[in-house]
Amino acid sequence: MTQFNPSSLPIRAGIVGTGFAAKLRAETLQADSRSRLVAVSGHTPEKTQEFARTYEALAVESWQQLVEHPDIDLVFICTINCTHGAIARAALNAGKHVVVEYPLSLDPLDAEALIALAIAKGKLLHVEHIELLGGLHQALRQSLPKIGNAFYTRYVTISPQRPAPQRWTYHPEQFGFPFSGALSRIQRFTDLFGEVASVSCQSRFWNADASNVTKASPSDYYTACLCTAQLRFVSGLIAEVTYGKGEVFWQSLRDFEVHGDQGTLLFEGDEGYLIREEERTAIEVGGRRGLFKKDTGLVLDYLVEGKPLYLSATASCYALKVADAARQSAEMGKVINLVT
Repeated sequence: MTQFNPSSLPIRAGIVGTGFAAKLRAETLQADSRSRLVAVSGHTPEKTQEFARTYEALAVESWQQLVEHPDIDLVFICTINCTHGAIARAALNAGKHVVVEYPLSLDPLDAEALIALAIAKGKLLHVEHIELLGGLHQALRQSLPKIGNAFYTRYVTISPQRPAPQRWTYHPEQFGFPFSGALSRIQRFTDLFGEVASVSCQSRFWNADASNVTKASPSDYYTACLCTAQLRFVSGLIAEVTYGKGEVFWQSLRDFEVHGDQGTLLFEGDEGYLIREEERTAIEVGGRRGLFKKDTGLVLDYLVEGKPLYLSATASCYALKVADAARQSAEMGKVINLVT
């Protein structure tokens, strides 16, 4: 892929979306001399106009118009999950570089096709996974050699919300199957431990219009969800991952543990420990602030200087395949083998 030369700077960017991630992207683009925010499109005209005024950009009526805009080189996709694939495809076909918040698509086959399209067009296709840049993941990676051969790991994130919001993150079609929509839970494992041999998963959804536990219909918002999966890696390591959110939960959890034959790593919230016999040694865990800014800066570094990014779209797509195997397992009630 051809990098931008100094005479072609600043890189002209457009953003699809006006939410939290979009605001952080806009702030970074505005502050970096190598980039300029040109245009934004959003869900409603009012929010789009307000966003555009705040960041001195053009408000565009639709994402379709934004990706075709002749003065845009780079498109950031910061909107609901179910639209990511279609917007990325249109932007690539329009000759734009693309940055998309995970997941690239809710369909792994579509994600693969998008990666092939980006290669054919000679354009960047970057999938944001800021959890890999965060303090927890960096501490995990640096500490793993201290526990020898890892054989079991467990990751639990529970987020109570009462009342549950009727927004896209609680809609099965718009958010996707929870492990696909919240792909970072799977991505942590595949980034650290490699190839997955098999997946087993169970899921439950609480509907807004029912007092009992049922599977949400495509048109309903659910009030809570719980997914738990077991991944068996090619290495033999067993991983358990649990993701839950909504009204039925009463305690927040963000725990990650890894057991090896020479010790255990335990992370509870923002605190980490290396445990060996009776010894419990604190591990410094960096913060989570500024990660969207860092990701945006790394994208500009890549486009201007050719510096490698921290994750390939192919690696994100692989995590999406594992997440989709979890969906299949939950729906069919059987183990899904990824390696024959």
